[in-house]
Parts: sequence; structure tokens; C-alpha cells
Amino acid sequence: MAMTMSGEVQLAAPRDVVWEKLNDPAVLKACIPGCEELETTEEGGFRATAKIKVGPVSARFKGKVTLSDLDPPNGYKITGEGEGGVAGFAKGGAVVGLTDKDGGTLLTYNVEAQIGGKLAQLGQRLINGSAKKIADEFFANFAKAVQG
Repeated sequence: MAMTMSGEVQLAAPRDVVWEKLNDPAVLKACIPGCEELETTEEGGFRATAKIKVGPVSARFKGKVTLSDLDPPNGYKITGEGEGGVAGFAKGGAVVGLTDKDGGTLLTYNVEAQIGGKLAQLGQRLINGSAKKIADEFFANFAKAVQG
């Protein structure tokens, strides 16, 4: 099943600070809902383990993320895949952009993902609602991290 999501969030921090935090494994681990492990890989990406609940399905996903099209401090492309055992898999990517706005930074994102297994059987509305909730929680946490 394919999923797309986009959004933007206004952050009260300069663009170079936001860029730095977007590339800091400790900050990301603290901000990603359910994240248990997050470490930098040799390729300049991340390896992660996160426990995620979508409707009645709860699973521990292990995956890796690669960063490309790096344009500091303007943005990058994230590509990743995660495996959740019987719950299924998710793979996809996001384009993240940073621009100066209102004395802070506007972060925009466009996500495209493929989901399979039990997760895909839950239905588009439940998946989209859960993805939006996770994204909202991440950005609320991230906004606090860049301001702190």
C-alpha cells in the first residue's frame, strides 16, 4: 500500500541550529516516538530500532536510513526501510527543506512510503491517521529540542 504525507512546521530557531539538530542522533532518538536505538552508520545515515503501535498492531521495527542530496543548511532527502517481522515492512523516503521565515525556520517535508504485511491490511485511513499522529509527535518534540 502506498502512502503520501506532507506538511510544514515553524520552528523558533535559526536554520543552522535546526540543520545541526536534524543530523544529531541523540536529538533524533529523543524526538522519534518509540525510538529505542539510533546510531550513525559509516555511510552517513542512521540505523534504528523503534517500537510502534498502529491500531491493534504493535511491532518493533529495525531499519536503516540514508541521507542524500545534502544541501546544508537547506535540506536533504531521507530514504529508509524498516522490517517489523510479522507486522510487515515500511520503506520510502522524504524530502526535507529548511527556509528562513518569521525570524525562525520553516521546515517542510514530503513523504512517500510503501507499507506491506499486516500493517497494510489495517486500511488507508488508520495508517494515515497513525502516520500523522507520529509525525505530529515527532515535530512537537523536535520543536522543543531546537528551542531548548
